[in-house]
Amino acid sequence: MSEQALKIAVIGGGSSYTPELIEGFIQNYSELPITELYLVDIPEGQKKLEIIENLVRRMLKKKEIPISVHVTLNRREAIENADFVLTQIRVGLLEARAADERIPLQYQCIGQETTGAGGFSKALRTIPVILDICKEMEELAPDAFLINFTNPAGIITEAVAKHSRIKSIGLCNLPIGIKKKIANYAKTDIDNLAVEWVGINHLNWTTQIKLHGKDVLDQFLNNPAGEDSFSVKNIPDFKWDEDFLSSLGGLPCGYLRYYYMADKMLADELEAEREDGTRAEVVKKIEDELFAVYENTELNEKPALLENRGGAYYSLAAVNLISSIYNDKKDIQTVNTQNNGMLKFLSDDASIEINCVIDSQGAHPIQIQSDVKPHMIGLLQIVKAFESLTVEAAVKGDYQTALQALNLHPLVTSVTVAKAMLNDFLKEHERFLPQFNK
Repeated sequence: MSEQALKIAVIGGGSSYTPELIEGFIQNYSELPITELYLVDIPEGQKKLEIIENLVRRMLKKKEIPISVHVTLNRREAIENADFVLTQIRVGLLEARAADERIPLQYQCIGQETTGAGGFSKALRTIPVILDICKEMEELAPDAFLINFTNPAGIITEAVAKHSRIKSIGLCNLPIGIKKKIANYAKTDIDNLAVEWVGINHLNWTTQIKLHGKDVLDQFLNNPAGEDSFSVKNIPDFKWDEDFLSSLGGLPCGYLRYYYMADKMLADELEAEREDGTRAEVVKKIEDELFAVYENTELNEKPALLENRGGAYYSLAAVNLISSIYNDKKDIQTVNTQNNGMLKFLSDDASIEINCVIDSQGAHPIQIQSDVKPHMIGLLQIVKAFESLTVEAAVKGDYQTALQALNLHPLVTSVTVAKAMLNDFLKEHERFLPQFNK
């Protein structure tokens, strides 16, 4: 990477998460000396972008960090000659997410932003926009890295790998969050842990936990499940059945509750919808509060309220990855990248979430050491087939492929329900799905 200038473009710069990212840039400026930071958004997000701009300038001024900040609605201007392009977008804003959550609930199916029918709907809207960004990068910044935080991160990563020539890595804060929780539980520093991660984004298991070189996974699987389930803020903390947990052969991520406890999760979502609204509507209230706080001209740091938004360790994950590429660190991080033979039971062009060595050329997967259990393989193959069909449907705008994809997902109860939900999604999000309106 160039040591003369370092330009980073953040697509979706008006996001409430941006102050978290800026905090990471400030804390790591000595090893990641950004010269130009472009924050770009769409006209509907202009007001929020202006609020974020003013807060970012105050944060940088407080710490005397000489990053030149540019704010624009011109995406091409932001991308041109960038070294890194970060995507954190939500096509259709939170209103579209709320529909993604409500429509499945009407059919007694899980309504969630990244998992099942909701993640499917979001992917259909998002993939074309991300691929447009990739085309602009091919033209204006062909050597840049795309660092994608946009959900559903695994499906987006696969779409980019299959339909673009740019260098791309998908990133989620879940792996680093779980590793920190494990370290806290073991009362040790995170650097003393080596964790093996098997699966795809939001569907994975921790299959090795080594503390000072000794595998201690069984201590976590055999402990009473009520002590600490290593869940995240936006997922109900239902405790694992102890017999089931000890039989898994890996510590399940929180999102596996949607598969292993679908009845409880659905009941919880239906109750939450009646009482407080969907998660999107709860997040909308939090965001309104956040931007009211961000407007305070005395505020010059990331506010504590942002922790309620659900993006813990976002800046840590992003800055660690960018710095490792920029500085050719060759350290190990868990990211979304192409399979390329790492998991023999998935196709080479499938996206997986795996430990990788990160250097100036990108992410290099590390061969998994543990045996992947048959129950893991079965679930991963089904959901990965769903994801691959979803990518194809989003790119081609093909109704039949979309129907096959949605019907295949384990959290969709029948083809009748799949077809009804698909029709509802296409009608609700028509203006964001031009590929289906040929």
